Amino acid sequence: MVKISVIGAGAIGGNLARKLGAAGHDVQVAGARGPEAVAPGVLETGAHAVALEDAAKGRDAVILAIPFGVAGQLAGLFASVPAETVVIDTSNYYPHLSGRIEAVEGGAVESVYTSEILGRPVVKAWNAALAETQRTKDVPAGTPGRTAIPVVGDSEEAKVVAMRLVDDTGFDA
Repeated sequence: MVKISVIGAGAIGGNLARKLGAAGHDVQVAGARGPEAVAPGVLETGAHAVALEDAAKGRDAVILAIPFGVAGQLAGLFASVPAETVVIDTSNYYPHLSGRIEAVEGGAVESVYTSEILGRPVVKAWNAALAETQRTKDVPAGTPGRTAIPVVGDSEEAKVVAMRLVDDTGFDA
């Protein structure tokens, strides 16, 4: 069992909270509008809602299921989080949604940019599949034709954690 926080309770964050809760992990979810605004369906497999300021405390992994341009607003949450806490980013840069970010427009790799603004390494996962794919195309391990989700990062240990979680959501890593 991995202690996981999902920051973001929308389509992707909700999918991940439900699937990881169903897989037996200790899941908590934090949304921008507070714990009371997390939809009941997101909590249906045992996840529980928490305040954003508590989301990164005491967790083995924190999954950012937020728009790309928002991560910088969360840097303070990670100031006292142990280095071994794995941070997984699900976002992609879409200038029409996040606004133009000059560093990324200038060639900065998205994961490097996010890592720099958070002040810690990140792993990218689940960002290559749409929310509907994540919701409906999961199948048990070993199923022929199982969809694969790329997992990218510099830390082998962090990637192992992320790959296990991807597998637990019904996809090959």
